[in-house]
Order: sequence, then C-alpha cells, then structure tokens
Amino acid sequence: MKIDMSGMNVVVTGASRGIGRAIALALGSAGARVAVHYRENEAMALELAGDVGNGSQAFQADLEDMGQCMRLFREVMNSFGRIHVWINNAGIALKSPDTMDGDEWIANWEKTMTVNVTASALFCRLAVAHFKRQGGGRIVNIASRAAFRGDTPEYLAYAASKGAIVSLTRSIARGYGKSGVSAFVVAPGFVRTDMAQEFFDEYGEDFALGDIALPRLTEPHDLAPMVVLLASGLADHATGSTIDINAASYVH
Repeated sequence: MKIDMSGMNVVVTGASRGIGRAIALALGSAGARVAVHYRENEAMALELAGDVGNGSQAFQADLEDMGQCMRLFREVMNSFGRIHVWINNAGIALKSPDTMDGDEWIANWEKTMTVNVTASALFCRLAVAHFKRQGGGRIVNIASRAAFRGDTPEYLAYAASKGAIVSLTRSIARGYGKSGVSAFVVAPGFVRTDMAQEFFDEYGEDFALGDIALPRLTEPHDLAPMVVLLASGLADHATGSTIDINAASYVH
C-alpha cells in the first residue's frame, strides 16, 4: 500500500540532518509539503527542502528561545496557511557526569528540558489549538527508549526529558481525541546519527551492537516509514501509543 499525503502540510523540527532529515524525505516521497525546521545550518535545510519537493520550505528557530518558537509557528502558518501534522523531532543530549560542577550540571539540565520538553510542549499547545479550529490534526513526538529503561548517569536529563514527552503525548491523546487530534510517540534506541556519535566515539559501535537483537545499528531511514504512517491518518486509532523502534534493545 502506497501512502498518499498529497495536499498535507507537515512540520518537522530538527529536520536538517539525522532522523529529521530521513522523516522529511519520506514525507516528501508520500506527497506532503514539509516545513523543514533548522537551528543554524541554513544551506543544508534549504537543500533538503528542495530535495523534499512539493513546495517545501526551510524555517529557522533556536528552540532554546520560546519567542523564536512562537515565531516559527507563525511563519509556518503565514507560509502554509494550515498545518495538518506537527512532528517534534528536535532534541539535545548533553553529557553531564555526576563529577561535573554543580552550576554547569544545572545549566545542562535546564537547557535539555527547555529544548526537549518546553519547546515541544509549546508546539503541541499551539498545534492543538490550530487543529481544533481546523477539524483535526496529528502530532508525532520523537522520544527514546531511555524514557522507559533509563539511561546512563551522564544522561539523566535526556532520559527524564524523554519521559516527559511520553506523558505529554498520552495526555494530549486522551484530552483532545474527540476534537480530532491524534498524538503518537516514536521511541528509538541507538540510531546512527551525529547526536549519537559522541557515545560511539567513547564506547565504540560494538558496545551498541551488543545491546540490540539485530545484526546492524538502526539508521534514520528505519524510523521514517513508521512516522509517515502515523502522520498519514491511517493509524489514528493507535493514538496515545508508543511505537518502539530500538532493534529489541528494550521490549515492554
């Protein structure tokens, strides 16, 4: 079955590389017009928007700044007129060992929560209000297996932030379903991305491979088809659910 998302407008945060890039390209192949969000790599985002096609455009915002988040939403609305799907993919993972200076640890915690939780929650709030006026819409939030099994001590903030995303998504699904709003979580494990590279550099890919059940590491393109399915509307009765894509490294 070929998914047809022609005429649908989708926002993907953190879309210029990694998982977000793979999602944007897959959405474009399904016919969607994509708002490609980026923080600083304009050239890469513009090139991606051209590759995605269907009138896709690039939009800049630093998600550590809630004013810029509000501006991003307004700019997409002004350009696209309507949003059908919002995908919160952008996120950070700041290594913060327990030996770190206390003030620095707090600063990393607060930055992680701002980007991973507060920005995503704000986008969800804005999207839900828009969807209610337009007769419905969908939210797909990219979390992590760390939300369920935890993470290493260096990444307490990352795990906690992804746990918050799961609860946020479930609450939206339960609270706004009768308004036509569906919300889903996709929870990856290790994915070969720039963000995971610091871990691979320290512990090696063999360590990550030993933690999964399949013979190769998950790639960004392994997540994209599921996200497209959820965004398409063909799986709305799975609203509130979490789809694990972690090569059986955590099964619950």
